[in-house]
Amino acid sequence: MRILITGVDGYLGWALSIYLAKRGHKVAGIDNYLRRSWVGEMGSQSAIPIAKMAERLLAYRKNLGQNLRFYKGDLTDYNFVLNAYKSFRPEAIVYLGEMPSAPYSMIDVHHAIFTQTNNQMGTLVTLYAMREAVPDCQLVKLGTMGEYGTPNVDIPEGFFDIEYRGRKDRMMFPRQAGSWYHQSKVHDTNNVEMACRLWNLCSTDIMQGVVYGTRIDEMGEDDAIRTRFDFDQCFGTAINRFCAQAVIGLPLTPYGKGKQRRGFLPLRDSMQCLTLAIENPPESGEYRTFNQFEEVYGITELALKIQKVGAEFGLDVQIQPIENPRIEMEEHYYNPDHQHLLDLGYKPTHDMKAELQIVLKDLMRHKERIESRKEAQFPDIRWDGSRRNSVKLNKPIL
Repeated sequence: MRILITGVDGYLGWALSIYLAKRGHKVAGIDNYLRRSWVGEMGSQSAIPIAKMAERLLAYRKNLGQNLRFYKGDLTDYNFVLNAYKSFRPEAIVYLGEMPSAPYSMIDVHHAIFTQTNNQMGTLVTLYAMREAVPDCQLVKLGTMGEYGTPNVDIPEGFFDIEYRGRKDRMMFPRQAGSWYHQSKVHDTNNVEMACRLWNLCSTDIMQGVVYGTRIDEMGEDDAIRTRFDFDQCFGTAINRFCAQAVIGLPLTPYGKGKQRRGFLPLRDSMQCLTLAIENPPESGEYRTFNQFEEVYGITELALKIQKVGAEFGLDVQIQPIENPRIEMEEHYYNPDHQHLLDLGYKPTHDMKAELQIVLKDLMRHKERIESRKEAQFPDIRWDGSRRNSVKLNKPIL
């Protein structure tokens, strides 16, 4: 297949370009390096060094035996996107090119407006460009499990059956976003569903859980084709950030009670799931939703797992709960469905210990890079609009 990845310079996008090439697909990518700029704005950097795109493309060809066709540009620029789609003629577009951070979107009014504008405009541009240039192409759109929030009922995969006042229908499950970023994803969901309904486009909307990990097997041992790994308060996801803290001797910092429950999956499983969606497209006019995660965990539960694995590497890992900078439920019911990908053949890794061992081993090689940006890990972006560091809560968890 001919597959175009937006956000190809990012954590998921670069890894997916390698995974797909290894499976024999022809891959192209779009990016304008904003992820690098955002992380720099946070005073941080990727723990794993990543080269400039020109060097990455050379390493890609050397390791994979094919070129990654690259288009540099802004996804909110309609003429640029339209011309890229006309040039490459993709059979699937994997849309990863959005601002992906809840804390970043909550910094102030300017970051909130940028998040909503960038994410929604980019999606609308792609929908219109698809209609014009590649109407039979599948859109694999990256959403987030965070769209659903934490309702006190089971969470279906996108849609549910309802009976109200004697009448029945099948409707989209209500969303309860908890940040301007998550709300931008909710708007994306509604826009993509409507485009499929009105224009006969087809899309798989991926409600993905929290991804962790440093590598996939397809990267081999060449450092030149590693993907980025962020650990700052905005772009470092829970497990990745905890692992970086463990490596440099900082305590792991669950927020509040640490009983928040979320869906998680390793990077290798994310690649497997996205590829299953790509290679098994929906029918023309169909909009479908996949909840994409391996297992549900509590945040403190994860910290304890990292503490245990860290001890194997001689790391004295402490766990210190801190004041929650977010406005969210810290104890809640959480039971989302995730059957669709299993039906397509998803085989969960189910080995978090082995994955954490790989992450810690990789990060220990780059301890100095994490140490030099350790201040970026301390959360000071608050959901009430203020900026201050979170204070410690209670005693450390031993």
